[in-house]
Amino acid sequence: MLAAVIEQRSQLMVSAAAGNADSFASLIDPLLDPAYRLAAVMLADRSAAEDAVQEASIKAWRKLHQLRGDLKALRPWFLSIVANECRMARRQRWWSVVRLAEPPRAEDTADHYGGGAGDVRRALLRLKPEERLPLVLHFYLDLPLDEVARTLGVSESAAKSRIYRAAQRLRPELSMEEVV
Repeated sequence: MLAAVIEQRSQLMVSAAAGNADSFASLIDPLLDPAYRLAAVMLADRSAAEDAVQEASIKAWRKLHQLRGDLKALRPWFLSIVANECRMARRQRWWSVVRLAEPPRAEDTADHYGGGAGDVRRALLRLKPEERLPLVLHFYLDLPLDEVARTLGVSESAAKSRIYRAAQRLRPELSMEEVV
């Protein structure tokens, strides 16, 4: 059964590389949710995240031939395109000049987990995007270390180091103070 699924996905990959839009949509559809979550955390703006994922999808469609049929590399390859789009969006001049704040939503300010979910999000947003990315990939999107490394374009040991250093930077923001 697993062999049949792998064969079907391989056929989708070949068909998509040949220009079949439906095959590409079938391949990319399961990756859109993790891609949006990654972009949303990196950009902290819903509409910018949607734009980044859309642009990444278009670039992935145009450059699908670069994968050469490697299904294992599809997810980290696509997520790296999304991460690059997010970096580009943050670099654009209008991003720093015109930034309209969204009003806080009730679910963001509500404490669903007994104190901490909002604190973690705020602490993550204080990190630089390049520090936030490995943490989001590994802990939020649950990517294994090898896929984090491929997405970042580094070795597994470098990815592990980046995760560790980012977590170290995050810890002081989350330290609990004793209430007397």
